[in-house]
Amino acid sequence: MRDTKYMRTALRLAQRGIGSVEPNPAVGAVIVKANQIIGRGWHKKFGDPHAEINAIEDCKTLGSNPQSAVMYVTLEPCSHQGKTAPCTEAIIAAGLTKVVVAALDPSEHASGKGIEQLRNAGIKVETGLCEKEAKLINAPFIKFAATGRCWTVLKWAQTIDGKMAQADNTQGHQWISNQLSRKDVHKLRQRVGAILVGINTVIADDPLLTARPDKGKKLIRVVLDSNLQIPLDCKLLATAKEAPLLIVASQQAHQANPQLVEEITQTGAEVLVCPDAQGQSNLPFVLDELSKRRIAQLLVEGGPTVISSFLKENLADEICVYISPKILGGSGSVDISGPMAQLTAGFSLHHVVLKPFGDDVRITGLTKGALSELGL
Repeated sequence: MRDTKYMRTALRLAQRGIGSVEPNPAVGAVIVKANQIIGRGWHKKFGDPHAEINAIEDCKTLGSNPQSAVMYVTLEPCSHQGKTAPCTEAIIAAGLTKVVVAALDPSEHASGKGIEQLRNAGIKVETGLCEKEAKLINAPFIKFAATGRCWTVLKWAQTIDGKMAQADNTQGHQWISNQLSRKDVHKLRQRVGAILVGINTVIADDPLLTARPDKGKKLIRVVLDSNLQIPLDCKLLATAKEAPLLIVASQQAHQANPQLVEEITQTGAEVLVCPDAQGQSNLPFVLDELSKRRIAQLLVEGGPTVISSFLKENLADEICVYISPKILGGSGSVDISGPMAQLTAGFSLHHVVLKPFGDDVRITGLTKGALSELGL
């Protein structure tokens, strides 16, 4: 019971790093001596010291000696030299006698090596405490590390009657969700490495597809545009030199419009040619391409056609829906219920979390396929 309490404290610390540490995992650690926590740490920002280092430094700041203490850490400590020195070396140097690890790191450069190094140094290591919770916190990292495939999040906002937009799209009427929900979406964008929409969203909304506030992280912006319909004066092309932009087009459209392709690439955007699949972009091909580019998390913010296409092909890992307490009826447009009705079978989400944002409610959950990837 006491061990579980300490590990859950470490898990809460780990969550503080979500949105700032990616593509690294969010990790928390606590150091315990004589049944008292004498040091706390978490990975705060990509490139900064890891949780274990921060916990050891916290001991020193508080005037406590970590020698002969126990560390509880949510993910296997690293044993390789990256942007920071190996955490295992710091743990050994600090004189800790025991390390309790929630989940193993499946990365090729880790995968038990950190635990082996600690045990070779005479430190007792236990694994598996709160493993499920630890995997869920770092589900995108664990999937990518284990399989090389990116974690795909489908996100949309809708009214109670399934409308994703209003027919009157003038100033003040363009949003379905409220300001608190929209602020939360930008936190979600901070997590991911790429954001994807369909061409209809670009034509209708002329979005920038950036995370605000800008923390220096440049998302790859992806547009599914089979027929190369992207407007040359849109905001995405205007900012293509500032943030990466990938236009996914069919072979036929690419071959038929060489001048347009040249104009698009001159803006700084890249045109990715993919195999045609019944007139639509080949989604598995796109996900494979993004995975090759080391994109561990993809956020899909498309309209109902794009969203339902990902669901039809069982390509979603996580679903995030913001529901506004509105019934628009005839004044609403872009109805998601029609495309959803084309799914051959329904399904349930797992590990569902409901969170209010003012009058809006956000529902998040994982698909069955995602749980299988995590071994849960």
